[in-house]
Amino acid sequence: MPEDFNELFDTNAEWVGTDDQPSSEPPKPPKSRHEMRERRLVKQRQRRQHLIIAAIVAVVIVIVGCGGFFGIRAVARHFGGDDSKSVSTDYPGPGTGKVWFTIDTGEGVASIAKNLVKANVVKNADTFASTVSANNSTLYPGMYELKKHMTSVDAVKILSDKTKATGFLEVKSGERSADVIAQAAQLSGIDQAQFDAVVNGGGQGILPPEAGGKFEGWLEPGIYDVKKKGSTAASILKQIVDKRVAKLNDLKVPAGPERETILNMASIAESEVNRPEYYGKVVRVILNRLAQGMALGMDSTVAYGANVKPSQLTNAMLNDPADHYNTRINKGLPPTPISSPGDDAINAAMAPTPGNWLYFVTTNLQTGETKFVATEAEFNQIRQEYKTQNPGAN
Repeated sequence: MPEDFNELFDTNAEWVGTDDQPSSEPPKPPKSRHEMRERRLVKQRQRRQHLIIAAIVAVVIVIVGCGGFFGIRAVARHFGGDDSKSVSTDYPGPGTGKVWFTIDTGEGVASIAKNLVKANVVKNADTFASTVSANNSTLYPGMYELKKHMTSVDAVKILSDKTKATGFLEVKSGERSADVIAQAAQLSGIDQAQFDAVVNGGGQGILPPEAGGKFEGWLEPGIYDVKKKGSTAASILKQIVDKRVAKLNDLKVPAGPERETILNMASIAESEVNRPEYYGKVVRVILNRLAQGMALGMDSTVAYGANVKPSQLTNAMLNDPADHYNTRINKGLPPTPISSPGDDAINAAMAPTPGNWLYFVTTNLQTGETKFVATEAEFNQIRQEYKTQNPGAN
């Protein structure tokens, strides 16, 4: 008789392997107590083996499950958004209705994300911020048309496309003040006449004394909110001029009349060539010609005075002595700068490249390659090179 229930079970239980078939006959009783113990040890070993196999299977299931979970996280991270939240904390999109949303100049991603959630555009600020980071996107100032309940990815695509921004004025390096002011009037909805009144009034209370009452050259390149509540023509122009003065101070441009001279030369350099490495050489040509009492002979200044692009100049314009900006005829610098120069051109005007050049020609209009020479004979050579490389050009 077995000593306990476990002994009875181990003695008579029949373990069946994957390849074994259960016997149709009842198990034969052991012949001795020794044989009974041997059977019991065999059964215990078989049971341990099955437990080990079951444990291994369980571990494999856990590993596969974790792999699937982290695979989903990787996919979510690849398509943007917080890898632990993007699947569950984002609207399905594409969204409904219309929401006008504004990004202010200098506003950070965290602030933008918070405001988007408040406007019900996106569901979660962290998910939106993670989407911006994952896609290495830049969010531009402006007013955008969005929808309620958009996916973060769709919202980022719009907010990182500055062509979709409205209500913000972009002042570009080398742009003329008349063009900037016309665009400011259009974007702000303020009558052009109000801007003209400020300009014709000499920018009183806006321009520094060295500007001589002229805005040209004193509009700092950048992006400006011209639809801000309470904006006027004067406040918009003051904002842009104040930025210019601050930038000139940062660049350590000498104050007083010299500041206007530097802006003047910088504006010519930026208008004459399209590669920053040439700015310092153009300024040196200007200084060398002034030192020798020569007319500057810059087509860019003539075009400014005639209010056309350099490519639109005619012989009549080039020979018009009444145009005070005609530096082919009138010696010295033009009365004012001819555009709003950027930082590179301003720095070049303060530290022009050393050299004895008196002439330069952009010999290749496709690449912008420009050659500088000291003599008239050399000038004629590079002039011919220009005609050869650019057939049909003047």
